[in-house]
Amino acid sequence: MENHDILPRRQVLYWRLLASLFGPNEQAQNIERMTGEIAQELGMPEALLDTRMGIDTLLQRFPELDAQIDLQPKDDEQPEATLARALMLSKLLLNAFGPNTMGTPITAAQYAQWMQDVGHLERAMGLTPGALRGRGAGAGGGGASTGGGHGGFDLPLDELQRTLVAMDGDLIKRMALREVLQDNRLAAQLQPSMALLEQLLRDKAHLSGNALVNAKRLIQQYVDELAEVLRIQVEKAVSPKIDRSVPPKRVFRNLDLDRTLWKNLTNWNEQEQRLYVDRLYYRQTARKKLPTRMIVVVDQSGSMVDAMVQCTILASIFAGLPHVDVHLLAFDTVVLDLTPWVSDPFEVLMRTDLGGGTHINKALKQAAEKIEDPRRTSVVLISDFYEGGSDQELLNTILSLKQSGVHFIPVGSVTSSGYFSVSEWFRTRLKDHGMPILTGSPKKLIEELKKVVVL
Repeated sequence: MENHDILPRRQVLYWRLLASLFGPNEQAQNIERMTGEIAQELGMPEALLDTRMGIDTLLQRFPELDAQIDLQPKDDEQPEATLARALMLSKLLLNAFGPNTMGTPITAAQYAQWMQDVGHLERAMGLTPGALRGRGAGAGGGGASTGGGHGGFDLPLDELQRTLVAMDGDLIKRMALREVLQDNRLAAQLQPSMALLEQLLRDKAHLSGNALVNAKRLIQQYVDELAEVLRIQVEKAVSPKIDRSVPPKRVFRNLDLDRTLWKNLTNWNEQEQRLYVDRLYYRQTARKKLPTRMIVVVDQSGSMVDAMVQCTILASIFAGLPHVDVHLLAFDTVVLDLTPWVSDPFEVLMRTDLGGGTHINKALKQAAEKIEDPRRTSVVLISDFYEGGSDQELLNTILSLKQSGVHFIPVGSVTSSGYFSVSEWFRTRLKDHGMPILTGSPKKLIEELKKVVVL
């Protein structure tokens, strides 16, 4: 196939993508027929054009297509390879955004297939699993950043991610979730996601019996998966400093062999070809034990569920570190002290009640009662900063905490996907006072907490 034959065929594939947005008509049927002819010319199966067939099913029937999931251009490839790549990408995009997502209600099987299909799209674009659904990226994994050029298409990854995260939530809302949870077979097809977790947390008070058991299992699974990612990030960022004031233990495992040899080179006996060691050197391993109190104050209103989940898990991880005393308060219009369960994020989430109003100042006042040594205390406030009371009173409380020596960390959102609104009034004023509101990856919050845990 010559180069000049490629462009009109590629335009047909573009037209087919657009036509799928408007439903079948006479012109769309003609485009579908032409697309079938292109697939036949390329020796690709007609099943590739079936927008309702899942990618897993397609690859089971035609395993030779698996290699074509990789959308990266190859050196010295034939012109028709770019066309085959465009056809494969159109299949991936239509499965992610096409007819499979438009039904009401959505079944558990349809939702599970959609998650798998989006996973194949992530793989095709060279992203980590979950990156487009706000999981891998949201947890600091390899992520979705603006880019393009995949298979002849320009794909803005940030926009794709925002759209797919929103679709995830919409699909969950259109699912008859309570009925699905009652059936073990259907519930087993659900894949944990932030959107699913939010719906389960909102509805948990209305679940009982088998539905509640399955809901708890899904929440626990998501918490465990996210905790593992966040735990690795914390371990990399937070490590106690060596305490140079403590003499090293003179035991074999602490022997610094390289330094011992280097320091004793002057004792080398040329005639005997021996090195005489008159002093041994040991590594210092004693760690500074700096007690730190961390008070996490988290908004449990519905708009903050993503940040609430991630920060609850982070609080449990830091609570497991030596010499870190973690307290956890959740609030909406009332304040709930969840400190006794801070080491168990699942139990914390099951005790929260996603609400509406936010009395931030009330929660901070209660947090202030837990401060004993301000300079060894970090207060993390997770909220959208839309205060139910006086904005100025809340700002005065925050400034008072900072002036006392507390390390105050305002957090608006710890998720790397989706639209998030935070009070512009507080965003501006807190930045002016040297306390910019953190948003984005949890890594930013971990780095801030490191300043307090490790000095």
